[in-house]
Amino acid sequence: MRIVIAGGHGQIALRLERLLAARGDEAAGIIRRAEQGDDLREAGAEPIVCDLESASVEEVAGHLRGAGAAVFAAGAGPGSTVARKDTVDRAAAVLFADAAELAGVRRYVVVSSMGADPAHQGNEVFDAYLRAKGEADEYVRNREALDWTILRPGALTNDAGTGLVRLEASTGRGSVPRDDVAAVLAELVDTPATAGLTLELISGSAPISVAVKSVAGN
Repeated sequence: MRIVIAGGHGQIALRLERLLAARGDEAAGIIRRAEQGDDLREAGAEPIVCDLESASVEEVAGHLRGAGAAVFAAGAGPGSTVARKDTVDRAAAVLFADAAELAGVRRYVVVSSMGADPAHQGNEVFDAYLRAKGEADEYVRNREALDWTILRPGALTNDAGTGLVRLEASTGRGSVPRDDVAAVLAELVDTPATAGLTLELISGSAPISVAVKSVAGN
């Protein structure tokens, strides 16, 4: 299956691309800068140069046509401004969802954030980030042509993954290695029975495959 990932040079995305390539899927990552392409090729993914802050829906849809799934893993990143929280974390997510719908890609997985909420209060940059992610999530939830799943990890770490997680509608606060987030995303892409779910993710005691099957059966 061809899987197109927005934010293809991100830390979670590169991990996901390696996992997908290793299991025989065709991974492609959307990146803003051509010089990032070597890192994607090393991970086994096809780089697609496209700036989601300036591209049209039609242009992005062209990159998505023929894919079996789309994953939104883009983010403005640490140190970015309130304005870019809006143009990347909200607007690019909306654009990517619209493009997936236009391209006929139904399976759509979003990397969001624990605490994302369009009504979140506060004036700090992180508050703007949580509002932007919350608004994007709400938009995706209303796309009837998408079989969406929203994943909201807790605090991200670069610790080695354990393969053991807690994946539920509400987990409470906690942390999770990026390795495990990527592994959960790979499982979710292949589990359309999780469509329509917003899930929180932290480290826990359940093997990833078991955790995903558990929520899919609820």
